[in-house]
Amino acid sequence: MVCTITDVRAREIIDCRGFPTVEVDAWVDGDLAGRTDVPAGRSTGKREAVEVRDGGRRWGGQGVTKAVGNVMEIIGPALIGRDPRDQRAIDALLCELDGTGNKSKLGSNAVAGVSLSVAKAAAHVTGLPFYKYLNANAHVIPVPLVNLINGGKLTSNDLEIQEFIVMPVGASDLLEGLQICYEINIILHDLIVDRFGKIGANVGDEGGFAPPLTGIREPMEMLSTAVNASGYADKIVYGLDAAASHWYDWERGVYRMDGEDMARDDVIDMYVKLCEAYPFGSIEDPLMEDDLEGHAILTSKLDGVQIVGDDLFTTNTEHIRRGVEAGAANAILWKFNQVGTLTEALDAAEFAYRSGYGVQVSERSGETEDTSIADLAVALNCGQIKTGTTRSERTGKYNQLLRIAEELGSQARYPGRDFRRPI
Repeated sequence: MVCTITDVRAREIIDCRGFPTVEVDAWVDGDLAGRTDVPAGRSTGKREAVEVRDGGRRWGGQGVTKAVGNVMEIIGPALIGRDPRDQRAIDALLCELDGTGNKSKLGSNAVAGVSLSVAKAAAHVTGLPFYKYLNANAHVIPVPLVNLINGGKLTSNDLEIQEFIVMPVGASDLLEGLQICYEINIILHDLIVDRFGKIGANVGDEGGFAPPLTGIREPMEMLSTAVNASGYADKIVYGLDAAASHWYDWERGVYRMDGEDMARDDVIDMYVKLCEAYPFGSIEDPLMEDDLEGHAILTSKLDGVQIVGDDLFTTNTEHIRRGVEAGAANAILWKFNQVGTLTEALDAAEFAYRSGYGVQVSERSGETEDTSIADLAVALNCGQIKTGTTRSERTGKYNQLLRIAEELGSQARYPGRDFRRPI
């Protein structure tokens, strides 16, 4: 079957925070075949691919008309006549057109939107669901990491740790897992309101509660109280996204938590004690993003706990390679727009798997209604996904996973406690 890209269009739309982002349409043989809304991160690693924003006064400088123009005027014309199924060649062309190491010329928001839209268009013309087009053996429905208490850059509170998470590893399937997490969330809401009043139950960018807390022990005690009251303590393990680069004082070379200075050894000891007190399954970015040695030390000390690199690796094969060589972490956070093209992101996941690392698919704090990462998580058979809590741009991903599970029927596998090694 011969098919060609006949048009690529882009526009400014609005993400869940009320900021502009890029939406890209890919047209094949005159029909709209693929559409992608590009998410945006607030808590970003310094090695991430770079978005192009407009600057100036309009929309506080956050407009994306330049990135939209790059799609319409540079990328789109270069793709006309190409076969959308030739993903690797198209992504190589996108990298060539940009010509930088971090997508800073055309913008990762432009490049990622086009790359994923072309892949969706290819799935459309082949008549396959997106996840099946990417992987004929796709069958693992991931365990959700549901962040019930939020802090860091995702909220307006003073909590240093970015996400306090529950993982329903003891559930029989995704639907039961979501039931467990949201029943815990209901109890947690009442605990927070009882202690802080209604204002304490405000939520952060990703839908988790953002009470006026600091430190790590008090939020964990509150979360574990809700878990124990729910009756599901034997079916969950805990997770953290520490996002430690954002509470590291780069000028003084110390970590700052709960008003105190902490050296690296103090922070490592804090995590060790925390994992002795609670059943932890996953900790993301526990130390600042340049500290490969510290991540290696912590990984060796917390045998059996998944240590995830987000700012540490930024879905980039070369950064992951350095981490593997140093023994730093044992899993990557996977964000398709963090490196720019789908091909580069898939290559990063494959390298991680070959190195014995887990892969955790993740949303961004500035999300849209686009549910692509649900299909991507299943296509990767990665066994774990982190996509927020209660807001519809988050729950839409869970709902898409439920649809995929139903479509797969008896072939679907929910890995539970095997989330790091689901196959």
